[in-house]
Amino acid sequence: MVGYNHRMGTFSVAVRLSGMNGGAPLDVEATVDTGSAYTTLPGSLLRDLGVEPFDVRRFVLADGHVVETEIGEARATLGDKSVTTVVAFGEEGSPPLLGAYTLEGLGLAVDPVMQRLVPARLIMY
Repeated sequence: MVGYNHRMGTFSVAVRLSGMNGGAPLDVEATVDTGSAYTTLPGSLLRDLGVEPFDVRRFVLADGHVVETEIGEARATLGDKSVTTVVAFGEEGSPPLLGAYTLEGLGLAVDPVMQRLVPARLIMY
């Protein structure tokens, strides 16, 4: 299910996330954000899924600040497509974001006119 937020010019999609240990999945409405490298959820939700951090990366926020954030691996499912992806441990209360890395892994791209996800045109050299 895709929702559209007219005020912000963004849209969201229902995505199912699960830890790599096969535990219970979590269904969330995530804002599609191709400007965000990784899918981001509050750290407590990722830990509840059993996602373990394996590294810390530096990120530049929209306001220009640089932060260091833990990253881990999770399984993302959108419709009938599923992929193992990198996820970032966001701050508590931060909105779920579906980032570019996950979208590329799922073979999806953004249709900016219709505000929806569509199959990506994949190129192989």
